[in-house]
Amino acid sequence: QVQLVESGGGLVQPGGSLRLSCAASGFIFSVYAMKWYRQAPGKEREWVATISSNGGITYYGDSVKGRFTISRDNAKNTMYLQMNSLKPEDTAVYYCNAHGLSFWGQGTQVTVSS
Repeated sequence: QVQLVESGGGLVQPGGSLRLSCAASGFIFSVYAMKWYRQAPGKEREWVATISSNGGITYYGDSVKGRFTISRDNAKNTMYLQMNSLKPEDTAVYYCNAHGLSFWGQGTQVTVSS
């Protein structure tokens, strides 16, 4: 079955960095565009970034552009999100998703606070 397992979240101070991972299984990872989303308490789920199936094309939401970098390793069936210059407003549960598949992992909590 399809599985998406996010990891790498934690507590970090403003200005700090984290690297999230999304381990995928149960589908042909290399043919799907992949996405990161996030959901803050009391808010709707927000799209963060998208990467094409071969990793050659990336898109970012305005709120993270220039600070976050999405990448993937198709040999490892894993996607990443490098988050730099973190702000308190980046605090959320982060989820990964395969474009066109309605499966979600459990998410990983990112908290940015001093």
